[in-house]
Amino acid sequence: MEMSFEERAALCALNRIFGFEPKLGLKVIEAVGCATSVFSEPEEVARVLGAYSKIRFNSLITGSAFESAAMELENLEREGCRFVGIGDVGYPALLMECEDPPLGLYYKGVSSPEVVFEGHPQIAVVGTRALTHYGKDWCQRIVGAMASAKIKPLIVSGLAIGVDVVAHVSALDGGLPTVAVMATGIDSLYPSRNRNVGERIASTPGCALISDYPPGTDAVRINFLRRNRIIAGICRATILVESKIRGGGMMTARLASSYGRDVYALPGRIDDPVSQGCNLLIRENLAEQIGDLGELVSRLGLGSSGKTLKEDFKSEVEEYYRDRLQESDYLDIIRLAVLVKSKRGISVDELCEKLKWTYSHVSHLVTTLECDGFISVDLLQHCYAGRYTTSMASP
Repeated sequence: MEMSFEERAALCALNRIFGFEPKLGLKVIEAVGCATSVFSEPEEVARVLGAYSKIRFNSLITGSAFESAAMELENLEREGCRFVGIGDVGYPALLMECEDPPLGLYYKGVSSPEVVFEGHPQIAVVGTRALTHYGKDWCQRIVGAMASAKIKPLIVSGLAIGVDVVAHVSALDGGLPTVAVMATGIDSLYPSRNRNVGERIASTPGCALISDYPPGTDAVRINFLRRNRIIAGICRATILVESKIRGGGMMTARLASSYGRDVYALPGRIDDPVSQGCNLLIRENLAEQIGDLGELVSRLGLGSSGKTLKEDFKSEVEEYYRDRLQESDYLDIIRLAVLVKSKRGISVDELCEKLKWTYSHVSHLVTTLECDGFISVDLLQHCYAGRYTTSMASP
């Protein structure tokens, strides 16, 4: 059911107020029941905010803030844009699973948000601005392989120079939809040298420009870092093409891993700075190494089964233990195996804490999975899906 105009306007206003602290904004909304009520129940809002946050935010939550947001929505509609509030039709479902989703997203495109985000599995392709010929070639080949897959994905990136723009153009040329997550307002295409690509995205059916920043927001470094969580949060998998040890692409990949999403990295020469980030993620077992493109397409869930690597792993565990364990242990071992797959390098103690099981029960299940080849355990009792190698423990 589509969200009412009033609720969307309230979320738009609150997104401006709590933009850098969306978790606090969501806490306030949850306390009063809906975004609209935030503007009619000041005493309850003040109670939830507490003394410190009340000083910072309470004076901003006013009727004029709501009215300004309502006018902004009307202006957006006239310009062919839209604000999609959290929980509204067209808000990316996977983004709501993250711990700090934005209260809403500004959207610009010729197709409705629900058509863009609900029609295709979302795959992020990110990496360095200092793209090499090797990286460009492989980026084009990776996106081309996905364009030839049975299930067509939506390619998500950030419109930056380097890997991002190559991913967008390769998607458009290959007939795939693509979304650019902006670090500015959707009324400002940055960098200017990629303006033509941005305009092409906005005018192509099934594609869109999105941002959680209000119109008029300029390019500021912190905004680029924060928008990476949206790229990672929208997508079921992230592909890192090339990256130095530190950079936006590495941050996006690590965020995706922390969200329990699949991460893939293109290996490169050990003496090449723009391959060191990818090599590190592979060595830390935070990313699957990209090699055979047919295998990559299959692991992304773009083949006939439509299953991702994690779903395939779960299916294998289920099938293997279905007739080998009693029902209680069968359900528990599946739950534990999926958690190990999602949290690479999780310790036995952390498993006990997250699952609320005894150490002996967790240890028994871990040993069973290890003996049967589904997981590996290093000397520090960190668990990994698959066979353990010494490279997993390397710094």
